[in-house]
Amino acid sequence: MSDAPVESHGLARRLGLFDATMLVMGGIIGAGIFVNPAEVARHVDTPLLIVGVWVLGGAIALIGALVYAELAARRPAVGGQYAYIRDAYGPLPAFLYGWSLLLVIQSGGMAAVAITFARYFADITHLAVPDSIVAVAVLALLTIINCFGVRSGSNVQSGLMVLKIMAIAALVVVGLMAPAGPVSTARSVAGIGGVGAAMTAVMFSYGGWQTSSFVAGEMRNPQRDLARGLLLGVAGVVILYTAVAFVCAHALGPAGLADSKTPASDVMRAVAGTKGATFIAIGIAVSALGFLSQSMLTAPRVYFAMAEDGVFFRSLAAVNAQSRVPVLAIVVQGVAAAVIAVSGAYGQILSYVVSVDFIFFGLTGTALLVFRRKGDDHRGFSAPGHPVTTGLFVACCFAIVVATVVNNLVNSLIGFGILALGVPAFLYWRRANAR
Repeated sequence: MSDAPVESHGLARRLGLFDATMLVMGGIIGAGIFVNPAEVARHVDTPLLIVGVWVLGGAIALIGALVYAELAARRPAVGGQYAYIRDAYGPLPAFLYGWSLLLVIQSGGMAAVAITFARYFADITHLAVPDSIVAVAVLALLTIINCFGVRSGSNVQSGLMVLKIMAIAALVVVGLMAPAGPVSTARSVAGIGGVGAAMTAVMFSYGGWQTSSFVAGEMRNPQRDLARGLLLGVAGVVILYTAVAFVCAHALGPAGLADSKTPASDVMRAVAGTKGATFIAIGIAVSALGFLSQSMLTAPRVYFAMAEDGVFFRSLAAVNAQSRVPVLAIVVQGVAAAVIAVSGAYGQILSYVVSVDFIFFGLTGTALLVFRRKGDDHRGFSAPGHPVTTGLFVACCFAIVVATVVNNLVNSLIGFGILALGVPAFLYWRRANAR
């Protein structure tokens, strides 16, 4: 594998393999895994299918990780997925990805998770503080931490990720101790439609590994460590997710799981009572906080790369002399997420983004086909089974886009409208920065 030096654009290269692995896992695992097994159980009604769709989703996520691992080895540049799309298709598609990331994908997701954290924080502390105030406060705190440097931000993110793994492990252990829940003797009637609906929820839960690529410019050896971190991180998440799905189905039974609004809390309460439910509530809050920390660390590097390319505010390309991080880009991300959290519109905005997000997933997968066809000199990691595995990943991404448009036409059109507004914005910035 090539260990040739890569341009860091003034950023400090301080992250290694452990940091990369924690970033991958932190970008995937949010608060959703503590509730999504119930959503799956509403579409498939046997323990085998409930666990099976998580295994299948994990296999697709691993294929995606293989694709991204080769892309990381081929293009270890600042901005990750933004850079892959730019180098394969040019500046406009890459800008539209960054545009969507800031206005909807990343900021909307962070706002929703910040509100989730605020609600669990209130349940744990019993403080009468509005959710929006707590959400803004935690976003501001993480913004400040990340402005001190990539090492500072990564240490916080890695620590929270370790706590998150411990909470999930505790849920699994307690769930295995629970008596088996009732299982219907009726034969499952879940067809392709039910499995497909369950897979949509599963694939959304597995998304997020791509954000680790945003900080490639701050890794000591991105060709090696980012590729390995992607594979180790996604594999670790697959194990954790499958274990959670199994214990929830085991402890609550398929019908009980489908009826549960808080399956993780119900499992813990069944075995450990109120203390168990409180423990997992703390775990969910930590998990939400860890996701926010990872997002604040990674996404601003895309806006930094856009500014360097001359298609965004030039000031966002500035690197602080002391901390060696793009402070203004980090602040912009924090403010954008806070505004959406305060507006209360984050839930609606999130529904716009599904089809747009998976368009860029698929487009990134096809970027590998472009690089392979060009015959670029490459001696690093290569995705096994290419082009079959890459084609399968791309097909899955576009299938999710089609399903989302069919089931949520109006919201999908709004998402496409936000995406289309990026075209005149791109033309404006390119012309303004060319002067």
